[in-house]
Amino acid sequence: MLVTGSSGFVGHWMLQHLRAEGDEVLTLPDHLDIRDRKALAEAVSASAPEGVIHLAAQASVGSSWEQAATTFEINALGTLHLLDAAGAEPSRPRVVLVSSAEVYGRLEPDDLPVGEDRGFAPVSPYAASKAAAEVLGAQAWLGRGLEVMRARPFNHTGPGQRADFVVPALARQVVLAARQGATELLTGNLDVRRDITDVRDVVRAYRCLLVGGEPGSAYNVCRGASVRIEDVARRLLELAGVEVPIVVDPARVRPVDQPDLRGDPRRLAEATGWIPTIELDRTLSDVVAYWEAQ
Repeated sequence: MLVTGSSGFVGHWMLQHLRAEGDEVLTLPDHLDIRDRKALAEAVSASAPEGVIHLAAQASVGSSWEQAATTFEINALGTLHLLDAAGAEPSRPRVVLVSSAEVYGRLEPDDLPVGEDRGFAPVSPYAASKAAAEVLGAQAWLGRGLEVMRARPFNHTGPGQRADFVVPALARQVVLAARQGATELLTGNLDVRRDITDVRDVVRAYRCLLVGGEPGSAYNVCRGASVRIEDVARRLLELAGVEVPIVVDPARVRPVDQPDLRGDPRRLAEATGWIPTIELDRTLSDVVAYWEAQ
């Protein structure tokens, strides 16, 4: 199986899971840029994979506001190149195209939990790039018969995630507060709620989709329950034994922020039998331990 984006946070756990399952794991050269159509096609051809899990992306919603063109080039154009390369292979590999729940856009309470049949309404450049990638994936199946399954992960985290994502950003601050005596914990919007799944459960879902997903279908990858970011911050403080006030930093508040983002995971469960197995408290504890070890 070929994994793009294997050097990233999710890629690390994806490789570990595939190897534990006894799969032969293939990766792209470290220097390869998926915007380079010719180089990507040559690398895919050399790999001759039976399946592809496409993780390579510009994955930061916040960064996409300042880097919209680059985000689109990597996430949409890079996906087009990957699908073209896979479609040209005699083996016609199955492809799991990793999108994002951000494609759903702003949701009202009555829309939750959101299902896969809801249309796209992207509010960030990142979300728009992922919606475009999904359309390309759907076209590859409908127009060329390439077996593409689209995964829509909701928030996911775990040990090793960069500190520009919400849970590791908070955990890193908490650990520094414990060591250096910081007087406050700076956060973005505390009132938003997010459906957070452990990355180790998420990579299991991607493999399940590669093996048992229905081509052309989209699948939410989520827990099906959301938690307030303020509650996450307070639990991280408790786990680290730190008592400092939580302060909203205007610079960390996004221009547009969905109040609640909670998905319906039933389609994935029905198709593959996947359910999340790692409780959020263990995830938070493991993230704190990761930062304590840095």
